[in-house]
Amino acid sequence: MNYGVERRVWLIATLAVFLAAVPTAAFAQRGGGQAPPPRAAAAVDLTGTWVSVVTEDWKYRMVTPRKGDLISVPLNAEGRRVANEWDPSKDEAAGEQCKGYGAVGGIRLPGQLRISWQDDTTLKVELEAGNQTRLFRFGATQPAAGEPAWQGQSAAEWEYALTGRGGPRMGDLKVVTTRMRSGYARKNGVAYGANANLTEYFHRMATPDGGQWLTVISELRDPQHYSEPWVISSHFKKVADNSPWTAEPCSAR
Repeated sequence: MNYGVERRVWLIATLAVFLAAVPTAAFAQRGGGQAPPPRAAAAVDLTGTWVSVVTEDWKYRMVTPRKGDLISVPLNAEGRRVANEWDPSKDEAAGEQCKGYGAVGGIRLPGQLRISWQDDTTLKVELEAGNQTRLFRFGATQPAAGEPAWQGQSAAEWEYALTGRGGPRMGDLKVVTTRMRSGYARKNGVAYGANANLTEYFHRMATPDGGQWLTVISELRDPQHYSEPWVISSHFKKVADNSPWTAEPCSAR
């Protein structure tokens, strides 16, 4: 088994274990009555500032990979063709320097995330990379009007773990993003199309030394460019809310 396949198998197995521990049935309320708003019913507190910790794919995330370096990406023939035609100068000329900073690729770039509640039903995720902002809307069942955007439209829901009667609510956040503008999953032209579907699971955990970590497991489905779903994970460590924040502009290179 080659490295790319082996890694995908490991990540899919990790995702399966994760989902087994966090049932998909969301318990919106206990004991009847009106369900509290998503902010009050949060399965986990994700707010705060988180810095990316690049523990894998360093050469694909810390710098822009060279053209044609497509290792570990399950591209089909069309996906490889598009990637091999990547030309950053054309993206610059077209004003599309942000193609690598969309919902799929942006979270993989080094930098910080700042997560806060915009209102009782919307989580806001600000990214230093590309100075981008994502909005996770709870209860979104129908796509909103408007043109596809770099960050797409994201429907969020809490997935609660079974903790027993009277126990504290615990669990994770699931986000499904669609209506994305075509972009790059990696900045060297590894593309995804406007019909792609991105599903993410945000999992927070504590370490024995008191550190707080956030793992984001991402599953990209795009039959136009990929031969199978691409499952990857990204890791972040919580830092002080007043940590220096340096938003960086998009770059095609």
